[in-house]
Amino acid sequence: MKICIFGAASAHIDNLYITAVEELGEKLAKRGHSLVFGAGATGLMGAAARGFKKGGGFVHGVIPEFFREESIEAIYDDCDEISYTKTMSDRKTKMEDEAEAFIIAPGGVGTFEEFFEVLTLKQLGRHQKALAIFNIDGYYDGLEKFMHTVNERKFTNFRCNELYSYFNSSDEIIDYIENYVPNSTPWQKLKIGD
Repeated sequence: MKICIFGAASAHIDNLYITAVEELGEKLAKRGHSLVFGAGATGLMGAAARGFKKGGGFVHGVIPEFFREESIEAIYDDCDEISYTKTMSDRKTKMEDEAEAFIIAPGGVGTFEEFFEVLTLKQLGRHQKALAIFNIDGYYDGLEKFMHTVNERKFTNFRCNELYSYFNSSDEIIDYIENYVPNSTPWQKLKIGD
């Protein structure tokens, strides 16, 4: 299965996040999965790629051309395949189309945008792929609380919260992805409500 991992590019984050994502990548690779990711060499993008390579997995990096031309971010050198896109939007679309499941690791603004785009597309019935949030050290506890507030105040249907799940360990994520059964609720009910 092709797994897309979205996560931080920052090289300044605590090592506990790096270790957890590397471990996840290695375990996924050893189970025969491959990675599609944003091609970054640092932060959790680099950790995911290193983990997959350590586990013998295939790594496909996707990155806009201007990142290379303007040296915006270090590119992971050991990608088995690398695709260059014109825009950030094209980058996301390519990763979304190729992926068969998504994992949201801790990250910043870019990771939040990627999560909400994939969630919105799922809510609108554009895909039914597994969507797992890797809640390392409680990183996404605030997001979970916020999403419940959004639901309680009727800005989303309660079923929207069923389109993704939070996990504290790599083993839980792997079990979820490998045994995932798509939600049978028609997308119209997810969008409109009861």
